[in-house]
Amino acid sequence: MMRKEEKTAVIEANRTSEKDTGSPEVQIAILSKRIADLTEHLKSHKNDHHSRRGMFQMIGKRRNLLAYLKKKDINRYRAIIEKLGIRG
Repeated sequence: MMRKEEKTAVIEANRTSEKDTGSPEVQIAILSKRIADLTEHLKSHKNDHHSRRGMFQMIGKRRNLLAYLKKKDINRYRAIIEKLGIRG
């Protein structure tokens, strides 16, 4: 579970404007943070299949957001990929 301060920091680092909290970039960054946290959790709790399923759902949601951003604006897509270090 992500604390409010952590979530605020992720939003601050990835927002596109002053009041931005829901742009694809912010959503992708939040999902990436949650996926990373769950990955660490699953390394020590190998049989936690419920959390694993939730992580796979988050990965799917992030994949859809990335596809949307790629279709909408390829430069923003490339920027977020580079910033978060995903896809490669």
